[in-house]
Amino acid sequence: MADDDSDAMPLPVPATGHNGGPPLEEHEVGATPRRLLWQQAHRRAWKTPPREVLLRRLARAEELGMSYREYTLEILERGRYL
Repeated sequence: MADDDSDAMPLPVPATGHNGGPPLEEHEVGATPRRLLWQQAHRRAWKTPPREVLLRRLARAEELGMSYREYTLEILERGRYL
């Protein structure tokens, strides 16, 4: 039997062309739940990786003349390892 989330408040559907990101205005309808979801996703994406992965990324970033954060952002945004 499927879980029933009938008590959960549905998020408003964003307008066409909206990326569903957190609102720039705090008073926008649905701002709090959406902001919470984006904050959770941000924390998961930037969670510290295992030591070996961190050192490998750091070494590669230094080879390319980038910071660790810039290199990791490239991986997260584009899924591309330079």
